Amino acid sequence: MLKRTRKTLGQAALLAAAILCLAAGLFFLTLPSAEPLRIENPRATAVMEMRAEQAEERGQTVRRSQQWVPMARISPWLRRAVVNSEDARFYEHDGFDMVETEAVLELAAERGRLGRGASTITQQLAKNLWLGEERTLWRKLREYFLARRLEDLGKRRVLELYLNVAEWGEGIYGAEAAAWAWFNKPAVELSPEESSVLAAMLPAPRRRNPQHPTARLRKRAFEILELYGIYQQLTPEQLEESRARLADMLGAPMAAAR
Repeated sequence: MLKRTRKTLGQAALLAAAILCLAAGLFFLTLPSAEPLRIENPRATAVMEMRAEQAEERGQTVRRSQQWVPMARISPWLRRAVVNSEDARFYEHDGFDMVETEAVLELAAERGRLGRGASTITQQLAKNLWLGEERTLWRKLREYFLARRLEDLGKRRVLELYLNVAEWGEGIYGAEAAAWAWFNKPAVELSPEESSVLAAMLPAPRRRNPQHPTARLRKRAFEILELYGIYQQLTPEQLEESRARLADMLGAPMAAAR
């Protein structure tokens, strides 16, 4: 009897292992390849398609403004602002920032709730391109492995893709469209102040409007501007001048810059 039970348990374990291997195989087979993105730009993203569906459901005209530009035609100030504020360890991690994740979890444990996120730019790109805004453990698992695939393209290409598909307002995608929509200039000409404002929009791009700035947008824009000084990308004198220009741009008192 004992021998038969062991045999049955062994067979069950083998079956479970086979099912697990099959599930893992199917999981990886259903993940899209990042290789075409090495030389091709996506015509649309999951977020764009989702926004189009939402507009159609509301009976609205689908609007999309986007113009692809190479990294050389995106202001270095915008590149720095986005990396500084969204993913300071972008050039150090491999798509998943364990250091930042541990910090977020420790803070959540102290406060008893989950606060800020820990998604890297690469993870945000994976979500934007393929996954949309679904919030499930399954989506997060897919995001993790897709981010690893995107990292094989190289940091420069990942950042270039992200800056060209990021949402910067209703129907506005990418740095070039955002620069024209909000500042009436090409992305390559964006100043440190303008770049700080665009970076400040990213957590809530359809609710934060530079033409009608909220207190939260102003506060975040000044915080991002300060990061140029912290990372020694602006001298103290240059930073002071940028604070004044940003205050004038957003109609904010200089005290907000402190």
